Amino acid sequence: MANNKGNNNGKMSVEEAGRKGGEMTAKSHGEEFYEDIGKKGGEATSRNHDSDFYEEIGRKGGEARNNQRNFD
Repeated sequence: MANNKGNNNGKMSVEEAGRKGGEMTAKSHGEEFYEDIGKKGGEATSRNHDSDFYEEIGRKGGEARNNQRNFD
C-alpha cells in the first residue's frame, strides 16, 4: 500500500484498488479477450450509427489532434 499517500488510516484508496483490479483483470484475460470485446463493441456501434456519425467523430478527433500539435 505504498501509493496510499498516508491517508485512509492505512486502507487502500479507491484509485489504488481500481488500478490493482485492472491489473488482475488484464492478467486473467489474454489479448484475444480484449480484441473480441472490442470487435463486438465496434459491430454494435456500427449497427446503431450511420456514416455521418463516423465522419463527425473523425472530424472532431482530427481537430483535437491538430490543436494539440499547435501547443506542442
